[in-house]
Order: sequence, then structure tokens, then C-alpha cells
Amino acid sequence: MVTHTGPISIGVLGTHSTGKTTLLKRLEMELRANGLIVARTGRLAKRAAAIGLPKMQHHTTASTEWIITQGIADEIAAVAQGAEVVLADRATLDALAYFHAALEYRGETAHRLERERLRLLASTQVPTYNLLFATVLDESVPVDNAHDYDPRYRRLVDRHVHGLLADDGIPHRRVSSDPESQTQAIQQAVQLCLQEAAA
Repeated sequence: MVTHTGPISIGVLGTHSTGKTTLLKRLEMELRANGLIVARTGRLAKRAAAIGLPKMQHHTTASTEWIITQGIADEIAAVAQGAEVVLADRATLDALAYFHAALEYRGETAHRLERERLRLLASTQVPTYNLLFATVLDESVPVDNAHDYDPRYRRLVDRHVHGLLADDGIPHRRVSSDPESQTQAIQQAVQLCLQEAAA
């Protein structure tokens, strides 16, 4: 992870309905209460779907590439617009995990060069994150009935998220659905941001 002074970048990744957005909303409130200028990116899958790209278990190379590159562009724009802290709702590796899970779900494989290209594209952004949070799937927590999630796909995404992080030895903090786990993650992030702001 980066150690230079300047805008702080915190990314979160994990399968759907595991508290990514809620965690970042809480963190954003805490940071703003401490006087920091915060930008939160997100809604990438919805924005991709709005322009006709597939999502969830239907992800393709194109939809994955769009989400990765749009996420990077959003994070760069947030810094350019003066954010002291950028909260990335779906760090770049998240899109890659969703893609790998979609391929496994459908029993398909992508061309080796396409897989490598997407992995390289997602990996280039990883060193810019000062802190990464990976949410952990807890299937005992009920899912909003408004969402028609496929349980098998949700499990596959969770496995691929944590597999990608482990494969590349990427430093991160696992965040469970336990309120104490989330509170500790927020405290860690706030402490980091305040230390950097004071440096």
C-alpha cells in the first residue's frame, strides 16, 4: 500500500449485500465529523447496466473492463476535485472477482490473454489504496427481498474476492457482519486519515 502523504484512498470489496456501502457511509460520516473533505465513489454496476452492459452472473470482459476503468476514473476525479479522502465503493479487484465468479457460474472460461489483461488492469490501481477492506459473506444475515440474488453466485464472488487478495498477498482487513468488526475497521480508517492529515 502507498505510504506517501496526500489524499488518502480507502477501498472496499466483497460480494453483494455484505455491508460495503453501509460501512463506507458510516466511515464518511465519521471523517466529515472530523473536518475532512471526503468523496465516495460507487454505483458502478448500476451505471454499467444503465448503458446496456451486463451485471452479476452475466458479467463479460467488456462490463468488467468498464467497471474497472470507470472506478479508476472516478477515484482520480475525486482527488482532482479536492478530496482529502477518497472512499472507493468497489475497489478495482472487486470487478475482477465478480467476473471470475460469473465465468465459473456459467461454466465458461475467458481467453488467457483477456484474463491476464483484466488482472493487470485491476492490479495497477491496488498500490494507490492506503487501506483495503474486504467484507465477508455471512449467509445467516437476511438479504433485502427487493434483490433477487442467486445464493450460489454470491458465494462464488465471496470466494474469488478473498482468493484474489490471498493469491497476490495484498494487505487488507477482513470485515465481518459483526458490528464490532465494522466499528474496528472504521476506527482504523479514521485513525489513519487523521494521522495523515496531521503529517
